[in-house]
Amino acid sequence: MSRTKSELLGWVKAIIIAIVLAVIIRTFLFTSYEVRGESMLPTAHEGELFIINKLNYQFSEPSHDDLIVFHATQNEDYIKRVIGLPGDTVRVESDVLYINDEAVDEPYLDEVKPGPGTYTQDFDEVTVPEGHVFVMGDNRPSSLDSRRIGAVSEDQIVGKVDLRFWPLSEFTYMGNK
Repeated sequence: MSRTKSELLGWVKAIIIAIVLAVIIRTFLFTSYEVRGESMLPTAHEGELFIINKLNYQFSEPSHDDLIVFHATQNEDYIKRVIGLPGDTVRVESDVLYINDEAVDEPYLDEVKPGPGTYTQDFDEVTVPEGHVFVMGDNRPSSLDSRRIGAVSEDQIVGKVDLRFWPLSEFTYMGNK
């Protein structure tokens, strides 16, 4: 009887430790995110699952082109691409993105831009405030992003998108996307 009790106690301890570790990892280090909507097509599709690195921006700052998840509302998180950093000036003119008056190549849009014409509507120059980032979805015609909601406070950033893990056929390290 005591051996059974000891074995049961061992299992209970192991389960409690696993739960505590899972809570710590999910709260402070990594979390998952499921894409909802079309705003990041073709980079991210509805229903795909990503691992979000919450720790990354504790030791570094966001960079241009980082994919991030942020708290857009009290109940909703969005995934978007960092376009502008604090102090940057950002504008789109004739479907060309300019950061600090320099044209920026956006190869992640190549497969969705319809060719000559306007994929990204023009907008006047915006200066990104300190402590904020300017974000846009890759599906520019259908993205609720900084063009409408304003710059995102760095305090609202959940983390950097590190890994696509679902569907398995699309498993991809996203750290440099």
